Order: sequence, then structure tokens, then C-alpha cells
Amino acid sequence: MKITASFHYLLSSFTRQTMQQTIQQTRQLASWKKALAGSFLLLLMFFSAGCSMSSATRADNQNAENRETVVLLHGLGRSSTAMWLLASRIEDAGYNVQRIDYDSFRTSPEQIIKSVEQDLAACCNPETGKVHFVGHSLGGLIIRAYLDRHPEADPGRVVLIGTPNHGTDFVDNHKDRWWMQLAGETALSLGTDINSFPNSLPVPDYSVGVIAAFRPDSMEQDGIPGADDGLVPVHSTFLKGMSDFLLVETGHSAMRYDKTIAEQTIYYLRYGHFLHSADDILSNLVNPEKPRTGILL
Repeated sequence: MKITASFHYLLSSFTRQTMQQTIQQTRQLASWKKALAGSFLLLLMFFSAGCSMSSATRADNQNAENRETVVLLHGLGRSSTAMWLLASRIEDAGYNVQRIDYDSFRTSPEQIIKSVEQDLAACCNPETGKVHFVGHSLGGLIIRAYLDRHPEADPGRVVLIGTPNHGTDFVDNHKDRWWMQLAGETALSLGTDINSFPNSLPVPDYSVGVIAAFRPDSMEQDGIPGADDGLVPVHSTFLKGMSDFLLVETGHSAMRYDKTIAEQTIYYLRYGHFLHSADDILSNLVNPEKPRTGILL
């Protein structure tokens, strides 16, 4: 009897131990399976995210390629950095913006044009999509000169901001000053005489919108006849054959930062005309010789 009881006791102990080991192994196996499943899920998520990111990147690249390009040119004595805010606003409107830099200090218009030609050849191929042009001050004249030499460019639309299309009396009045002489040939070429750089350019045969600016006190202080923005008289911005005209109250240098000018530039690039109020149009009908804004009527 004692032997039998001892045997049953040993058998019971062995059975319990075996069951505990089996349960422990089962739990470990379940834990491994759970860990394996989790790892597989993480790998799946990683590869899915990678595919999604790749797809998103490809989509972004395709969208960038499909965007119309806007070339921005700054004015005299500035750099492409001066156009950063206008560039940002145009980019936010869905365009691909290229800011072209050039040196205007102690250089000739011819040197500037050649520099711009090289940069445009490198960055902007009209065969890949429509290319628009926006220029502030001298930048507008360089655009006109470039497009005259490259009719194959076939631009989309052009906006000239504060551009002295017939020169400026400011240069006439100060051309003999030492600081004007120091500025160089391009600065001195922006006068109003018939042989000046602005007056040597032909009439555009493409869509051009002109934005001019004025300061309320300009007619009394700067020696420039008529309304002006501090440097360029309003009447000098007029261009024969221009598609539309807009007049904004601000200064010459401030034009490139002005929100209204940025919005109107974008509107013109999209629709080929500026957004005018009824009051502006009526004012031009009553007094066509001194347009406040809108098309010259």
C-alpha cells in the first residue's frame, strides 16, 4: 500500500509538473506568435507608408511639372531677394516661380540682357509649359528686350510693375550727379530722350498688363512732372497696345511688397486683365486723360 501511494504521489507530481511546463510553453508560443504578428504588422505599415510617400512624392513632382511658370525680374540696384514676397504669393497661387538675378551696377543693358538670356535658357523651356513674365521697374524693360530678341519664347502673359517704359525725369534731373555716374551705364540709360534704353524698345505684340503707382505728395516734392511713385512718372508706364492698366497708391520700391499689386498680378496672369471696380471705370470714362485705374478709355 505504501509503495502504491508513493507511486501515485510521484505520478501526480510528474503530471502537474508536465502540465505546468506545457502551459508555460504554450504561453511562450502565444507570446512569440503575438510578437511575430506585431512585427509583421509594423513591416506592413512601413512598406505601405513608403509606397504612399513615394506615390505622394511622384504626385507632387507631377504637379510641379504641370504648373505654369512665372519668371520674376527685379529692378535696378536690387537682387532676386528683393522679390521674395511677391514670389511667395505667386507660388501660393499655384505657379512655379523662377526669380532671375542679374547685376545692374556699373553694367550695360546689353550685359544684363545676355546674363538673363543664359539664366532663362537654363531654367525655362517654353516647350514644357506656358511661361509668364513679371518685372519690377528695370526688370520690365529687360523682359521686353528679351522677348523682342526671342520671339520663339511666345510668352503667356506679361505684367510690368512700375516700369519706366518711356524713361524717367529722375535720371534727366540727376544724370550729372556723382552717384548717378557711379551707378553706371544702365542707370544713365533710363532717361526720357529718344535714344534712351526704354525708348529703343519696340511695341510689344503679346499680352501686357501695366501697373503704376503714385504718392499723393509726389507732384509737389520730387521735380518729376505729374503724378509719380517717387521715381517713375505714371505717364511713363503707359505702353501702346497694353491690354490693361492699373494705378495703385504706394511708392516705387514698396510695389513689390504690396498685397493688392500681388493679387492683381495673379489675377492678370490667370485672366488676362485686372480686377476693376465700377467707380474706377466710371472715373476713366469721365476723365480719360488721367486714368485712375483700368483700361485707358
